Amino acid sequence: MHVDVERAKREAPGGKTIAHGYLLLSLLGTLMPQILEVKSDRILNYGSNKTRFLAAVPVDGRVRLALTVQETEETPAGLRVTYGVKFELEGAPKPAMIAEILFVYG
Repeated sequence: MHVDVERAKREAPGGKTIAHGYLLLSLLGTLMPQILEVKSDRILNYGSNKTRFLAAVPVDGRVRLALTVQETEETPAGLRVTYGVKFELEGAPKPAMIAEILFVYG
C-alpha cells in the first residue's frame, strides 16, 4: 500500500499511499544538520534503539523533526551521545516515528 494507489484507496488510513517508515529514518541524515552542528574530527553513527513507527504518513503529509539530547557518556572511543528523535506529523495527535539514535564523537 506504500506505492499501490488502488490498494491504498481500499486499505490505507485516509485512502492514500503512505511513506515507508524507513524513509523517515533516512531523513535524519538530512534534517539533523539543520538542527545542530557538531564540530568533531570524527563522527560515527553508532546505531539506533527503540525505533517505533506510530502513525502512517500520507503521501501529502508534512513532518517535522524534534531532537533532544538524552544522554552523554565518555567512552574510550569518544563521547557517545544518545538523542531522542521524534517525527511530528502535522495535524496528527501522535508522532509518526520516535527513536533513540546514538553517535560517537572523537
